[in-house]
Amino acid sequence: MAILPPPIVLDSLLHQWLKEDIGRGDRTTQALFAQEVSSGNGQWIAKQAGTIAGLTIAARVFYLLNEKVSFIPLVAEGESCQPSQAIARFHGPFDALLMGERVALNLTMSLSGIATLTRQYAEKIADLPAQLVDTRKTTPGLRLLEKYATQVGGAINHRMGLDDAVMIKDNHIQAAGGIGEAIARIRKTIPYPMTIEVETTTLAEVEEAIAHNADIIMLDNMPVEQMEVAVKLIRVRNNNIKIEASGNVTLKTIRAVAETGVDYISSSAPITRSSWLDLSMRLGS
Repeated sequence: MAILPPPIVLDSLLHQWLKEDIGRGDRTTQALFAQEVSSGNGQWIAKQAGTIAGLTIAARVFYLLNEKVSFIPLVAEGESCQPSQAIARFHGPFDALLMGERVALNLTMSLSGIATLTRQYAEKIADLPAQLVDTRKTTPGLRLLEKYATQVGGAINHRMGLDDAVMIKDNHIQAAGGIGEAIARIRKTIPYPMTIEVETTTLAEVEEAIAHNADIIMLDNMPVEQMEVAVKLIRVRNNNIKIEASGNVTLKTIRAVAETGVDYISSSAPITRSSWLDLSMRLGS
């Protein structure tokens, strides 16, 4: 189940983005409604098929501008939509509706695009034990929401930041002088129960990671045939070690990777290669 950050976290982000868009004031809307308080209603319409994510965030955008705005999703987070389908209806003061329109739509279209592509990846391996995992390749400032969208689409979150878990990558290994030395030095300082993951690209590196009791071994950019050998090696030597595959994962290759027996498949593609889902806001519908 996808979980949004609490209002104390989410609202600070939304305030920032609203201020960026509104600036010193909405010249158009405030000029039109300077002398009156007018209200209206309308709908959000999907212009293409996809998976919806972000309507609850959109509702919060309008609420922050005016608590009198009623924004009601007509589809649940993670549900599919079709072209011309109404996905939300709203009622409230025009100034709040029009000032919040762009921020609310931009967020929902972006997050729905991520959820849509994530769902396509997740469905490719839905009948296999391997789980789809996102990465830290996110837009600065949007990580919490982009990772929320991958959850909506059917993935699970990898670490949110550098403080979540230890991941020893190729540059760490090079700087430390080897996998064994890197694990030994890090294990002395990290708190319990933080895990240690090691990135490997060869079977020799896999052997070294096993020998030094890595908690998770990442098989990075390995051909499927080599990955199969690595998975069997890890399972025989230490079945408690979790195995993650990463690198060049596409909709065409993800199933073959999952069939090697890995526990997790991490990919940045659902975020970095997604396109916005086209939505529109229509007053008076």
